[in-house]
Amino acid sequence: MTDSTIPTDRLGTEGPEVGVQGLGCMGMSFAYGPTDAKASRATLDRALELGVTFYDTADVYGVGENERFLSPFFKAHRDELVIATKFAMSVPPGEPTRRVIRNDRPYLRQAVEASLDRLGIDVIDLYYMHRRDPDVPIEDTVGAMAELVREGKVKHLGLSEVTGAELRAAHAVHPITAVQSEWSLFSRDVEISLVGAAVDLGVAVVPYSPLGRGFLTGSFANAEQDLTEGDFRRNQPRFTGENAAANGTLLEPIRTVAEAHGASLGQIALAWVQQRAQVHGLPVIPIPGTTKPTRVEENTAATRIILTDDELTLLEPIAGKVAGDRYADMTFASTSRE
Repeated sequence: MTDSTIPTDRLGTEGPEVGVQGLGCMGMSFAYGPTDAKASRATLDRALELGVTFYDTADVYGVGENERFLSPFFKAHRDELVIATKFAMSVPPGEPTRRVIRNDRPYLRQAVEASLDRLGIDVIDLYYMHRRDPDVPIEDTVGAMAELVREGKVKHLGLSEVTGAELRAAHAVHPITAVQSEWSLFSRDVEISLVGAAVDLGVAVVPYSPLGRGFLTGSFANAEQDLTEGDFRRNQPRFTGENAAANGTLLEPIRTVAEAHGASLGQIALAWVQQRAQVHGLPVIPIPGTTKPTRVEENTAATRIILTDDELTLLEPIAGKVAGDRYADMTFASTSRE
């Protein structure tokens, strides 16, 4: 290991050892405007060089295209990587922007086979239920997921956007290795009940969007004005209109801390998320997404920044002042069920 390689931690009590920061791969295929396959491939290679061994995708990202794009990289480095993908978001034919949540056994069986085929691998290391359908008992869904473990199609089970009570119910059926949810200086919903349950059960938390979908880096101020057509952030309440202006002022304490460390805004935002592991006493493996090698270098360097108690106190009030919801439709978030 070189000095620039990130340290490792274990995904939950019985999960695999991974770099303490993973890579979210969604933007390599869709969601954030134009994509660049060459740059994305270089980013994957650079991430691995820096000790990033945990890679996150989902069947819904580009309606399968993200899994297909990642397949050559995954197959070339299979023994070095922990691969996570997800099921539960169905895209109806002819309606590419619509999402239907399905947690039923027949859909799960269909989804896992399709993901294995697109990824070109024999077994998925971590398989997540991407979103919760409250009309299907979570015990039934996890029971069906456990069948995949017994059949050797999946090694470990995960959940995304669930409450603490849902995690406890699921874990009683089969051990859950990790829970993925949004967690950042702007989004701390998981602290209502999920984090406490994860600590009790020995489950890792995998924060997605730890950079507030880029807003915490200062890379854009208003999504409608600054981002290209097709970027889904243009439709997220926090990043447009009066909300964006109000939330922009919340970057000032982050900027103050960044200047003290000679770091970027994004590095301080990531360092705050990484430090949740010590604050709460559980594995926390954020998965910032990027398509640029230089950005993955910047992101992984944040694992070496330690914020002081005074700096944490300065950053503490930010989330409580954020204007706007995480999604235009909050039924896709666990807080709608708290």
